[in-house]
Amino acid sequence: MGEKRRDNNMPGKTMLKNLREDIDATIARDPAARSALEVVLLYPGFQAVLFHRIAHACWRRGWRLLGRWLSQFSRWVTGIEIHPGARIGRRFFIDHGMGVVIGETSEIGDDVTLYHGVTLGGVAPSIDSDSQREQKRHPTLEDGVIVGSGAQVLGPISVGRCARIGANAVVTKDVSYCATMVGIPAKAVQAREPRNESNLPFVAYGTPTGDGSDPVSRAIDALLDEVQGLRARVGELEQQAEQGKTIERIGIEGAGEEEEQPASEPTSGKC
Repeated sequence: MGEKRRDNNMPGKTMLKNLREDIDATIARDPAARSALEVVLLYPGFQAVLFHRIAHACWRRGWRLLGRWLSQFSRWVTGIEIHPGARIGRRFFIDHGMGVVIGETSEIGDDVTLYHGVTLGGVAPSIDSDSQREQKRHPTLEDGVIVGSGAQVLGPISVGRCARIGANAVVTKDVSYCATMVGIPAKAVQAREPRNESNLPFVAYGTPTGDGSDPVSRAIDALLDEVQGLRARVGELEQQAEQGKTIERIGIEGAGEEEEQPASEPTSGKC
């Protein structure tokens, strides 16, 4: 990633090829997209990426003001703000898109999907801003990452390949390979390596839909199950204790009755 990755936003054949791949990625991941023309004319996510690739090329050449102007124009047209300094890989897809913010030093790999309301931001942009210039302040998303709507990925952290960030999650720490993160602050609910990445299912909005996706809920459910088990065990012990007391009481009463019976008179023998 970063400097080692080939810049896919440079003009020429490479950029045109990437735009074709962006169109194909949109059609592949959104069943509502029916044609390439529809994507080009009506999809703000694709339009924002198109503007960004041109703005980034200007930024790389030192035409910073022009790059920022194109970025702001794109924001006005699409509702998506991508800083021209951000590095974006191939087949990038922004679904719906309104409210997406991608910071200056963000790095995005190939085959990444973002949903509306996502922020790739810094953690302290207003504190000593001068010392933060030209420094890494925003996250890095590796290949195949999916970030759900409203999620906030903050700081110079790394989100591992094929990771999933659930809707409205707040991520401030590194995310491991293939992990699924949910909650505030985000916690991992799945972190196992698949046998074959090509067979990984596409998780819409980065949010697992099966049971037990919330680690807090799972912990509470486990505690409730344990409490129920302890209650049942205590009930059994109380029942056994009552039975023991009953047997002991019967034994004491039986011993008392034997003591109260008069001794039998000895019979005198006759010749």
